[in-house]
Amino acid sequence: MPFANFKVPEKTLTPKQKEEIVTRTTELYVEIYGERARNNTMVLVEEVADGGWGISGNVLTSAMLGEAAPTDTSDT
Repeated sequence: MPFANFKVPEKTLTPKQKEEIVTRTTELYVEIYGERARNNTMVLVEEVADGGWGISGNVLTSAMLGEAAPTDTSDT
């Protein structure tokens, strides 16, 4: 079963953007493995809490990332 796991800062993607990640990732696996992969591809988009990750030994926060929150968090 193809599996992709995306970890992103919390509240930086809209529901529509998450849907696009799932759809496009599934299509990529289908492109690589063929149509047989479509029904077995699992895509997980995990939102990491503010301050819950870091780079080069430094904890990152939303403020450090430039408050990358989406402007529209509705489901449209």
